[in-house]
Amino acid sequence: MLKSVALITVPHFSIFEFGTAFEVFGIDRSDRGTGVPQFDFRVCAPVPGDIPLKSGLTMSVTRGLEAAADADLVIMTPYGREDDVPEEVLDALRSAHERGAWVMSICSGAFALARAGLLDGRRCTTHWHYSGELAAQFPKALVDENVLYVQDDRIITSAGTAAGIDACLHLVRVEFGAAVAAAIARDMVVPPHRDGGQAQFIDRPMPECGSQPMEELLRWMVQNLDDEHPVHELAARVHMSPRTFARRFRAETGATPAAWLNSQRVLRAQELLESTELNIDEVARQSGFGHPVLLRHHFAKVLDTSPQSYRRAFRGQLAPAG
Repeated sequence: MLKSVALITVPHFSIFEFGTAFEVFGIDRSDRGTGVPQFDFRVCAPVPGDIPLKSGLTMSVTRGLEAAADADLVIMTPYGREDDVPEEVLDALRSAHERGAWVMSICSGAFALARAGLLDGRRCTTHWHYSGELAAQFPKALVDENVLYVQDDRIITSAGTAAGIDACLHLVRVEFGAAVAAAIARDMVVPPHRDGGQAQFIDRPMPECGSQPMEELLRWMVQNLDDEHPVHELAARVHMSPRTFARRFRAETGATPAAWLNSQRVLRAQELLESTELNIDEVARQSGFGHPVLLRHHFAKVLDTSPQSYRRAFRGQLAPAG
């Protein structure tokens, strides 16, 4: 069970990504009745003292890397990629992995994990600005620039800025379940979860559209996921020709009506798998796919997993697997 978190800082680390990890793990929310535990949050550095930030500010860090020696999660903050990472930092990352702790990087922190050899043969990611550089410097790493974060075994790498929040909340979900992650997210006023490059799926926001009728149509489609919604019928609801509607819909949502509808069905299925004990047949019906074969097909296509595997992964350790 995840109880202690150590955040490693090195000179010229990024304060924003530091703050994302602190917001998730460093604030005590255990007295709010939402099931969120208090984490033992530690900030450490290879040489304690005043550590310079990218912004020109400094942060006083009082603990050395011994604070990471028994942590359940060790997070590597982003830093200047051209800077050398002290060997003792790399040793701390390797040691954490060897003893079975979680190891996470945010943004360019992935370069430290790669230098430690932890990304050899593993899927990983970083900010898309740096993904080509990461792949070139560390050819054994399987770099995927098209995702927000990647979990490979007990190593999690994330892209830049807000993707660090997604990665942290993902780990909370794995360890404690969707309800705890959602409680933290609500407190932070952020979406509770984004999977890879997919849209948020708890309290799903609608895209901001150019017209109220289109926004209302999207909400109506979500409320009627089990209908087929042919283009000509959707176009008629907003008083457009089918051709104009198809063009406007793609411009507003980035997808065809059929693709957008299926993505919403997947999101609904994810919610049901996380929060209910419904069997797969019923999940398929309530999410609008109708048949388990279609549910499994779209789950594999969008999330590269099966509904059963997804339920096992995201019900968390505090909830039965169903």
